[in-house]
Amino acid sequence: MSKLTTFPRHLLLSLVAAAALAACGGDDNKPAAPAAPVEATPKTVVLEKIGAYDSGVFGESAAEIPAFDAKSKRGFIVNAQKGAVDVIDMTDPAKPEHIGTIDATKLLPGASINSVAVHEGLVAVAVQAATKTDKGLLALYKASDLSLLGKAEVGALPDMLTFTPDGQTVLVANEGEPSDDYQIDPEGSISVVDVRDPAKPVVRTADFKAFDKAELLKKGVRVFGPNATAAQDLEPEYIAVSADGKTAWASLQENNAFAIIDVANAKVTDIVPMGFKDHGKDGNGIDASDTDLKVDIRTWPGVRGLFLPDAIAAYEVDGKTYLVSANEGDARAWGEDNKAYWAGDASKGFVEEFRAKHLINAKGWSGRAGDDLPPQLAAMAKGGLLNPAVFGYCGAEAGKPGDCREDDQLGRLTVTWTQGYQTNADGSPKMYNASGVADPKGDRLMYDALYAYGARSFSIWNDKGQLVWDSGDAMEQFLSSDSCKAGAARNIPCKDFFNSNHEAGSSMDNRSDNKGPEPEGVTVGKIGEKTFAFIGLERMGGVLVYDISKPTAPEQVDYINTREDWTIKDPSTVKAGDLGPEGLAFIPAAQSPNGKPLLMVGNEVSGTTSIYQLILTY
Repeated sequence: MSKLTTFPRHLLLSLVAAAALAACGGDDNKPAAPAAPVEATPKTVVLEKIGAYDSGVFGESAAEIPAFDAKSKRGFIVNAQKGAVDVIDMTDPAKPEHIGTIDATKLLPGASINSVAVHEGLVAVAVQAATKTDKGLLALYKASDLSLLGKAEVGALPDMLTFTPDGQTVLVANEGEPSDDYQIDPEGSISVVDVRDPAKPVVRTADFKAFDKAELLKKGVRVFGPNATAAQDLEPEYIAVSADGKTAWASLQENNAFAIIDVANAKVTDIVPMGFKDHGKDGNGIDASDTDLKVDIRTWPGVRGLFLPDAIAAYEVDGKTYLVSANEGDARAWGEDNKAYWAGDASKGFVEEFRAKHLINAKGWSGRAGDDLPPQLAAMAKGGLLNPAVFGYCGAEAGKPGDCREDDQLGRLTVTWTQGYQTNADGSPKMYNASGVADPKGDRLMYDALYAYGARSFSIWNDKGQLVWDSGDAMEQFLSSDSCKAGAARNIPCKDFFNSNHEAGSSMDNRSDNKGPEPEGVTVGKIGEKTFAFIGLERMGGVLVYDISKPTAPEQVDYINTREDWTIKDPSTVKAGDLGPEGLAFIPAAQSPNGKPLLMVGNEVSGTTSIYQLILTY
């Protein structure tokens, strides 16, 4: 058989078309420019670790968000421990070398860097002020020599930034978290920055001042910060941008919502609630207990998972934009180290987390006072009940939680006390007495649902913020299966260390009562006609790879977890491998220093930056 007949058909057609175009010529009968090479479409991909940079710092977020510049062949990694960006030479991606640092303290004393993005030699960093409630900075640097080109003031706590595809605009997510004692609560916002002249960046602000808190609550957006306006309560976490650069989406993590942004007009046009995931539905089960030290994934009617994504990414299929979310889960927890707060001073913080066993204790909450009972909850009632009509399956009766409260049932699950209880027509809590009878003079809340943090999944949404697909319980099911193997040699059974913690050894089942494997980071990459999603699992570790070319039917194609030691009590004492993936960056073959598609992963616990090569199968 000739070489011509074995040549991929779509490549052959592309070359024929390019030859015909060149023969005809363009305007003025000039020869047309050579057509860009067409990338073949793989059947599947496998990740292979080829290199790493080790900061030498464990457990202090010394490797978080990565980015890559093709022109200088340099990698940029946020090192929160330094409050800086580490710069590495990736000319040989198998042997990255540290060659420099971008130091935020030269711009603001005591400042730190939260995020980095790169576009054709221009490096943008998000600089947080020493006092996080103060205004931050966007700073721009030249990738080739790290010289400062320009800077501009943005909102409080700029947590993430990204370029529009044309490189002319940088979008900054100003999270605007409150001070730990909740005495200062800056507004969240999106800075839309024109960087066509890096020496003179022009900032416009897409804020949330036009949104009404009561209306957002009616829609299902989580806005409940003490004495906070909607603008103060909304906290942008991550930004994704459409291919044409006209629209952006911000994940409002604690609010469980998307903000949709008109980039040209620097305006937030809508806030869309994400809703919840029904853990009582087949295929949506979770392991809810960390005490039985075994895999126990099952459905729990009445338990709902709040998506609360951290990272999001955008991609296009047939001209339509879709969003991918890593549904990590995150709670409002301010003042948790303040003794005055736990002593009953509600002005010193706001903590929404509570163990289910404490929330539904038939004796009430008095036993938790001064320990972990939020004063805002104590002011509402003296105890919580489960609705027997919903939770009867685990033994709930009128005024009694039954076995639902046991540690091997729902007792250990961390939930929010702010949602799920019955309300009156005016939104106030509907009160019950301790016997479970509706009573306006009662002192008990009746919970029809328990809301847990994170969906233990990744999801795909359309451009309106409507759910298209969710991975259900696939992550926990896979991690507990015989087919899941960890270690560089892929020879360690994942199920033996199911839902482990990234900072501890022999921690099987440790995270089941919280957010499971905790998907936090996500990036996407297109190879030929296929798009792949790379999802980092913060606690269990490793990267899941899905083919998301069909948004309604993604397929898992790989998982790699290079943690080698799972049993040493303190992983910092050994070379345990890569722990705690935070941020991910895809490098297409056309921009890669070795001509192969690569993936950079910043591992915040181990302080390492992993470099993976994608092995393509055709």
